[in-house]
Amino acid sequence: MGQWDRFLAPYKQAVDELKIKFKGMRGQFETENTNSPIEFVTGRVKPLASIYDKTLEKGIAFEPSEKLAHELQDIAGLRMMCQFVSDIETVVGLLRQRNDLRIVEEKDYISQEKQSGYRSYHVIVEYPVQTINGEQLILAEIQIRTLAMNFWASIEHSLNYKYKGIFPEEIKLRLQRAAEAAFQLDEEMSKIRDEIQEAQAYFSEYKESQNTHFPTDREGEQTNR
Repeated sequence: MGQWDRFLAPYKQAVDELKIKFKGMRGQFETENTNSPIEFVTGRVKPLASIYDKTLEKGIAFEPSEKLAHELQDIAGLRMMCQFVSDIETVVGLLRQRNDLRIVEEKDYISQEKQSGYRSYHVIVEYPVQTINGEQLILAEIQIRTLAMNFWASIEHSLNYKYKGIFPEEIKLRLQRAAEAAFQLDEEMSKIRDEIQEAQAYFSEYKESQNTHFPTDREGEQTNR
């Protein structure tokens, strides 16, 4: 195993463990028949090419080191998607209550969006990973955003690679307008939140009733043979 594989292995473990834990949070809401503020969870370890770009940007050596681990707080990255803007605050509150991680920093790009129009809530956490060589504290970035915010951010991220961060003025303006439109969509959906959740609950119950299959007497006889 190469030096980068050894360096990144605990980050992969942290992402895998946190994904399971955060998905478990969502499952607990479903078990209690309560609307979950978490729509779904994704996670990844930053690719080496992206780590290299970051080291150039920050002016640090591209090599596994404690300095790199400290400076790059998003090598381990997770995203928690929410349906509504108000769900984000709920999820952040749940993270603050956990005793299996420590919040190092919070960045609110929702009430104070970036100039580009980017909106999301970032939480930097310190998470203990148990390895064969003992406990290792890993920094991870958790991005909490709505589906609309995530759609915009994914498009902006792709365009950022194409234009190397220097957008033509027309593209920049259209992205800003699109970001505002996405936020307005979130605002409008929040106003009819109760109706949306009632409709979703009704649809889920309907699907369950349609998928429920009880064996007929004849099927039961065949099964018992």
